[in-house]
Amino acid sequence: MITARAAATFEPVGRSVATARAFVRDTLQGWGLGDIVDDAVVLTSELVTNAVVHAGTAAEVVCLRDGDGVRVEVVDRYPERELPLQDPGAVLGSPDREGGRGLLLCAALAARWGVDYTAADKRVWFRLDLPERSVGTRAAGPALPDAALPVTETHLHVGVVQVDRGGSITAWNEGAQQLFGYPAEQVLGKPLTDIAAWPHTPGTSMGIAEALQLSRWEGSYGLRGADGRTIPVYASHLRVRDSDGEPSTVCLLVNDHERAVLQTPLRTPAPDSASRQDSGDGSADPFEIFIGSPAPDDLDGLLQRTVERARDILDGDAAYLLLATDDETELEVRASTGLPSARQRFARVPVETGSGRYGSARMPSVHEDLTVVPGAVPLLAGTGMRAVVTVPLKVEGRLTGSLGVASESPGSYTNEEALRLQFAADRIALAVERARLTELERLRRGSLSFLVEASDLLAGTLDRDQTLALMAQMTVPTLATWCAVYTVAEPGSDPKLSYVLHEDEDRIDNIKALLAKVDPPDPVPTPGARVWAAPSDAAHSAALRTSLRSVALGEEEEHHYPPGPTRVTAAAVGGETVVLPLVARNRVIGMLTLGKPADERFRQEILELAEDLSRRAALALDNARLYSERTAISQSLQRSLLPPELPEVGGGVEVEVIYRAAGEGNEVGGDFYDLFDISDGTYGFAIGDVCGTGPEAAAVTGLARHALRLLAREGLGGPAVLDRLNTAILDEGARSRFLTLLYGELRPQEDGSAELKVVCAGHPLPLRLRQDGHVEPAADPQPLLGVMDDLELYEQTVVLDPGDVLLCVTDGVTERREGTRMLGDDGLADVLSGCTGLTAGAVAARIMRAVERFASDAPSDDMAIVAMRVPE
Repeated sequence: MITARAAATFEPVGRSVATARAFVRDTLQGWGLGDIVDDAVVLTSELVTNAVVHAGTAAEVVCLRDGDGVRVEVVDRYPERELPLQDPGAVLGSPDREGGRGLLLCAALAARWGVDYTAADKRVWFRLDLPERSVGTRAAGPALPDAALPVTETHLHVGVVQVDRGGSITAWNEGAQQLFGYPAEQVLGKPLTDIAAWPHTPGTSMGIAEALQLSRWEGSYGLRGADGRTIPVYASHLRVRDSDGEPSTVCLLVNDHERAVLQTPLRTPAPDSASRQDSGDGSADPFEIFIGSPAPDDLDGLLQRTVERARDILDGDAAYLLLATDDETELEVRASTGLPSARQRFARVPVETGSGRYGSARMPSVHEDLTVVPGAVPLLAGTGMRAVVTVPLKVEGRLTGSLGVASESPGSYTNEEALRLQFAADRIALAVERARLTELERLRRGSLSFLVEASDLLAGTLDRDQTLALMAQMTVPTLATWCAVYTVAEPGSDPKLSYVLHEDEDRIDNIKALLAKVDPPDPVPTPGARVWAAPSDAAHSAALRTSLRSVALGEEEEHHYPPGPTRVTAAAVGGETVVLPLVARNRVIGMLTLGKPADERFRQEILELAEDLSRRAALALDNARLYSERTAISQSLQRSLLPPELPEVGGGVEVEVIYRAAGEGNEVGGDFYDLFDISDGTYGFAIGDVCGTGPEAAAVTGLARHALRLLAREGLGGPAVLDRLNTAILDEGARSRFLTLLYGELRPQEDGSAELKVVCAGHPLPLRLRQDGHVEPAADPQPLLGVMDDLELYEQTVVLDPGDVLLCVTDGVTERREGTRMLGDDGLADVLSGCTGLTAGAVAARIMRAVERFASDAPSDDMAIVAMRVPE
C-alpha cells in the first residue's frame, strides 16, 4: 500500500540533474528514511542524466513510499531510445564508461529495478528496501522486592536543560529550578560551565564543555546551586539538530543518588567458565561489566566509550585506541582520553614499530617505564606518561586495531593488567570491526555522492578562473583546512600559484604570502598524494624568528601581545601538507595542494577521495584551458576581419558604427563592416553578412573586406567591384558561402550635402531619414553574391541633404524576435523616424537600445549598425 507520494518534473538541461538529486534527498529525509538516502540519490542522478542529457527530454521523478521501502521512478518521453543493456554473457564494461552505468548501479544497489514502456514514454524504476531494525524491549531487569529498589527523594525532579553550540543555556525547566534553585530568567543565555562546581567529570578527566560536544554521553558531575552548595548530579546528554541545522545538546539531570532513573542498565554477560573471570569474592569482574555495557550506535561513540572505560578500570591517566587503515599497513588514532585530542586525532603509526618484544602491535606489551626505552610509543612522547599497556584488537586473526592505557607513574602495570585488557579487547574487537566497516560503507557512499556533485559543478563551467575556484571550494573544508592550486602553463615551465583558499578568509592573504616565498612543488606525474613539508617548515621558521626577535626586544616580558600573523599562519599550515598532481591528456597541468593545521594529519580515505577529485578537476581545468585558447583565437580572428579604426570623413560627415557579436565569443561571426579612403574626397563603405559562422564564413568575410578595398582603389565602380567579388567567392568552390552586401561610395559636396552611390546586393535596404521625420528606402534590392555567375548589378545615386541620416544594418537587427513577433523593416523604420535632430552616434545607440528591448532573451545573431549623418 502506497502511504506517501511525491513527484516533480525537470527540464532537459544539465542543471536539472542536481535539482532532481536535491528533490529526492529532501523527500526521503522528510519521510525519515535517512538510511537509504545516499543510494537513492546516486541512482536518481544516473537515471535523470540518461533522460535529460542522453534522451534529451523532460524527466518526471516520482517517489512512492510503502511500509517496506521506497520506489523511485524516472520517466522520459523518448520510448524509442532503448536502454543500453548488455549481453548477459558478456563481461561487464568499466564502471567509468558512460553507457549503461546507471543500470549497473541499479543492479548493485537496488533491491529490484525494471523498465516499463508505453507508446508515449519510458519508465525506469528502482526499489530500495528499508533496513531491518530490531523491535521490542531495549533493556529490562528482574522483579525486585521493595527493599532492593533505589532510594529517591519524596518528589523526584528531572531537570531538562538545553545548551546551544556555544555552550549557553537556552532552555531550563521547572525540574532544573527545583534541583538547583535558579529561576529560568537567571540562567538563560549563560554558559552551563558558569555553574559547574567540578572542572572535570569524576573518573574520566573530561571537561563538561567537551562532554557537551559528544553525540551521546552519560556520567556524573557537580553543579553549584543557588545557595552555593555543590550538588552532585547524574546526567544524560543527547546531541540534536534543529530544522535549521543548528546543533544543541539536551541534558537530563537528576540527583546523583537517583541515577537509576537515567542510567543505561548494564548487560551482564551470561556466566561461562571459558570467559568469566572469578574475582574470589564471587562478584563480577569490572571488565566483564565494561564489555557487557550497551554499545553506542555510532563508531566514534563506541570508541570513545571504550577508551574511557578502559582507563577507568585500570586506574590510568590516559587511554587511546587505534584502528587499522584500509590496507592494514598503519594504525590510526581514532579515540583518546587524557591526551591532547587535537594533536593525537588521526595520527598514524606503522603496524610494526620499535624493536625487541615491544616491536609488534600484534602482541600485548607492557612498558613499565617509557624513559628506559625512549621512542617506544611515539604517541605518548612529551605527554608525561611513564607506564603503558597495549593490546591488539583482532578479528579472525587479522589485526584491526590496538588499545592502550597509560599512567604518569612508572611500574603501574603488570602482565595481569595486560591479560585483563586483552580479555576486554577480544570482547570488543568484533563490535568495533562491525562499526568500522559500517562507517567505511557510509563514507564510500558519501564519497560517491560527493564526486557526483563535484563532477556536475566542474562540468558546468568552461571558465578557467571559475574552475580553479570550484576546485578549492570543494576541498575546503570538506577535505582539508586550506588548499592551494598551482598551474603549469607549458611542459617544462615553472608551476605558478594560481589560487589559495582557507576556511578562515582572514588567513588567506598570509598563507598566499608564505607560499609565494616557498619553491613550488615539483610537477611529478606520479599518481597519489605525496607529503610536502616546505610550507610547514617555512611557517615554523618564520614563527621562530618572530619569537626570537620579540624575546630580544623584551616584548614577551613586558607585554601580553596576542599571537602575531606569523604565528597564526604557522598554526594554520603547520600540519600535514600533501600534493596531488593534476594530470590531463598525459601531461601535468598543475598541482592540488591540501593542508591541515598544526599537529593534524589526513585520513587515508580522505586522501583517496582527494585523488579521485583531482582526476576530475584536472580534466575540467584542461577543458577550460582549451576553451579559453579557442575563444582567444576566435576573438583574434574576428578582430582581424573588422577595420582597426575608422577614417575621418571630410565635409564633417558623421559616421558611427556599433558591432555586437552574439554568443560567448567562441564562434567567428559572419557580419562585417568597413569604411575606407578610395581617393581624395571619396570614401568607400560596406556592410555585409556571410551565411553561417565559423572558419568557412570567416574566410569569405576576409576575402570580401580586403577585395572591396583593393578593387575600389583600382578605380572600379560599385557594380564592377561586386561582380569581381562574386566571381572570387564562387572560385572558392565547396568552401564558398553566399553573401549579402551593401556597398557604396560617399563623396561630400561643397554645398554641404553628400552624394552616395550604392549597390544593395541582397542586403537589408538602407534607410534614409529626412529632417521632417520621413523614412524611406535609399536603394532597390538586387541579387546577393555567391550564388549565380552572371549578375546584372547597377548603381543608384542618393543625395543626403544637411540633417539627413543614412542607416545601414545587418539582418540581426531586423530579424530580432520575441516569440512570434519580429522587429522587421517596418519596426526599424518606426524607431528611426523618432531620431530626427540626433547625431549619428545617438541614432546608432537608440537603434541598438530599441533592438535589445524588443526581446528579453540575449541576441542570437550578430548585429552591425552603420549610421551616417550630414551636418546641418
